[in-house]
Amino acid sequence: MEKIKLKAKKRDIVGKGLAAIRNEGAVPAVLYGKEKENINLSVNKKEFDHIYKLSGESSLILLEIDGDKSKNVLVKDVSKDPVHGSVLHVDFYQVKMSEKITTNVPLVFTGDSKAVIDLSGSLITNKDEVEVECLPGDLPHEIEVDITVLEDFDSVIHIKDIKVPEGVEIKDDPEETLALVEPPRSEEEMAELEEPVVEGEMPEAEQGEAPEETDGETKGEALKEGQAKSDGEEKKSE
Repeated sequence: MEKIKLKAKKRDIVGKGLAAIRNEGAVPAVLYGKEKENINLSVNKKEFDHIYKLSGESSLILLEIDGDKSKNVLVKDVSKDPVHGSVLHVDFYQVKMSEKITTNVPLVFTGDSKAVIDLSGSLITNKDEVEVECLPGDLPHEIEVDITVLEDFDSVIHIKDIKVPEGVEIKDDPEETLALVEPPRSEEEMAELEEPVVEGEMPEAEQGEAPEETDGETKGEALKEGQAKSDGEEKKSE
């Protein structure tokens, strides 16, 4: 994958002043790393949005700060507006190319499964990413998982079956099930799903409990009478 480049500027503005940065079409960011001093930055919002679609959090970015020599970084965290989904803040992690890193890499399922196409089964996947350890230069952008091996309903793909580039180690449990194909529902199961609810019937949980009877009167009525007696006694005492 071609190296991804992004320009950044150092910033002194913090706290409430960050709103002004966002209004100018920039995103506040911070750069940190092992034995590195944190640096407050800002990046162009449109440029970052475009680059983040390409890199995600599993590809190295060459970050150029104020025209200085580019630094190898990973996007470590992206804070977004919960309503509009726009990026509010970015954390960049500066890596050392000679030291291994641990990060998550997305999985891409490829190929066609006979159990799905010929037997009308449903593909079930339990993960969309795995944790890997490797040198930054060996970090894959994504890992492909070939599902053509799922030929019947007994076939299973485990974590240990994933093929990864040399120098990359998957840290997840190797025996964990990653993908399988479930058989289609039987006619009986489909009939049960389509069975209409009889009008007037409600599940017990929705019906609620019937009022308790206390010597011919409901519990609610007994409580009201008790409250009335209590009020009368209070008035006498006054």
